Amino acid sequence: MIHHIRLIEIVLVIIALFVMWYAVVNFSTFKRVVIGRPMRSRELHEKHNKLFWMIALPILSADLYSSVAYGPEAGLTELAHLGRSGLWFVLPITAASVILLFILILSYIMGIIAYPSGGGAYSIAKDNFKKPWASLVASSSLLVDYVLTVAVSVSAGIQAVASAYPVIKPYSSSLAICCVLLLVIVNLRGVAESATIFAWPTFVFMGCMILIICTGFIDEFSHGFVQPQTPSFGTIPGGITILLILKAFSSACSALTGIETISNAVPVFREPQQRSAIKTYVALGTVTAVTLLGYAYHLYVRGVEVREDKTMLSQLAEQYFGHGIVYQIIIWSTFIVLILAANSTFTGFSQLSAIVASDSFLPRAFTNRGDRLGYSNGIMFLAGAAALLIALFQAQTNSLIPLYAIGVFLSFTIAQIGLCKRWLKVKGRMWKLKLAINLFGFFVTAIVTVVVAFTKFLEGAWIVLVILPIMISISVMVKRHYDIIAAELRIDPKETRPEPHELVTIVLVSGVHRAVLRTVSFAQSLDSRAVAVYVGFDDESVDKMKLKWEEWGEPCKLVTLRGEFRSILAPLSRFIDRLEVTECEPTNIHIIMPQFVTKKWWHNLLHNQSALLIRAWFLRNKDVVITTVPYHLQK
Repeated sequence: MIHHIRLIEIVLVIIALFVMWYAVVNFSTFKRVVIGRPMRSRELHEKHNKLFWMIALPILSADLYSSVAYGPEAGLTELAHLGRSGLWFVLPITAASVILLFILILSYIMGIIAYPSGGGAYSIAKDNFKKPWASLVASSSLLVDYVLTVAVSVSAGIQAVASAYPVIKPYSSSLAICCVLLLVIVNLRGVAESATIFAWPTFVFMGCMILIICTGFIDEFSHGFVQPQTPSFGTIPGGITILLILKAFSSACSALTGIETISNAVPVFREPQQRSAIKTYVALGTVTAVTLLGYAYHLYVRGVEVREDKTMLSQLAEQYFGHGIVYQIIIWSTFIVLILAANSTFTGFSQLSAIVASDSFLPRAFTNRGDRLGYSNGIMFLAGAAALLIALFQAQTNSLIPLYAIGVFLSFTIAQIGLCKRWLKVKGRMWKLKLAINLFGFFVTAIVTVVVAFTKFLEGAWIVLVILPIMISISVMVKRHYDIIAAELRIDPKETRPEPHELVTIVLVSGVHRAVLRTVSFAQSLDSRAVAVYVGFDDESVDKMKLKWEEWGEPCKLVTLRGEFRSILAPLSRFIDRLEVTECEPTNIHIIMPQFVTKKWWHNLLHNQSALLIRAWFLRNKDVVITTVPYHLQK
């Protein structure tokens, strides 16, 4: 088995290398086939590139709704050691999760009304806290949450299929990473196009979950709502503690992840954007609550227990439908929707990272839109980080969930307290009711955050608690860098004017040939003193160059330098140092050098890249202007 796994990994590596080679050789063609045609900037606001709320429901809420497949199971996993007597806790734990779900959805609806431009918890915190630390905690938590969402959702999807087909279990990590790469391609093609591709599978999964719930009620009407395998309700098992119940509740609340995706992605909705986003939240909350409660109830009635080799959803579907076609549809739709949950996260991550980057707390490359008008740099970064996590944790959902919940509920907590501060500040209609809702949400989410951090610290939660301060520190450093650069570059247009400088042009020559002819001709076209510089490694090459230059008619003064250690940079650098001392200030030194542009990419391997090396060194170490004159080889 291990040999087969290694063989598959080798084949995947070979395929990946081939694709990389083809992409380099035929980059434009490859990009058009995979990504699609470039889109004009004005198309960004056109109707076909915005989401209708009913289509946005499966796309942006796939993260939250798909969590029902593993949320109740994550809660019962914490109580598994109590045996069957602890199975009834799935009902109160799920009911509490649904109550929290409605509080959070109501809070984010109020957030959308207050902050229609998107950003979720980050925008709320930025507006209601004077210091940036709160908004940075919120953004860092959400960004970590998005990375973990991709890793958890894809891993859970692979596990769902592995429950039905155990033969693929050893290949879980490789398959999960392949799924992430597929999601990257789809998202680089644009939000609207991914919506067209991925909307219906989520609706199919919703239909499957409703089918399971309805089938369960039909079965219970026929065989009784208390069946032989139904555990007794209300039994207090030995070893149960308040802390253990809180731990189970906090794990079950993993089913609430993804709520913030809609509030972060308000700009992708069609007009009216606020109303469309609110409709999506109402529909999402209703269908998720019904599914969670119905699913948890049937898990209890059928006495389904936590098993390592098979998910609880797979067990319940198997009891109702056997291994027939309906069971297969449920398993595969679960797999697809869990992959789509990761897909919805790509939109949320790229939108949020662009908002944070526009405030200079992340590299501004995150604000750049790709050919299809998506924030492609954010998409690529998210995919790389998620793939790394999947590889490190071998696509094990239960290993990733302890990392997952902290970032989610920390951002929830900040959003709640931020909205509380807002209602106290602006008041307005029914502000006391709004304050009460957000205050209650703050206490609940804060408790969940503390419980998860405390109970799952040694299981991996410490990683997030370490990563968050690092991310916040990096954000502060990025902001400080941009502020310093802005201050250094700032001028007063009324007082500071451009001034002409005396210019000395150095033409680097390696001989007398067509590339040098083109370079010297360009230098003579400039209104400056031109000096040709040749670096030789022995007396013979220097003398030969002098003779050729004289034969050529000495188009400009030639200076020959000796590279005793076979280095071009050292003698050239000393020559420029002498120029800077002897020439009158202010003087600009301008280096012009030829560079071959080969007809085929592999021809570059046959030429030394001295022009690139010289350019890189002088840009880093000298205050000179560098111009490269290309010479395109025809053969």
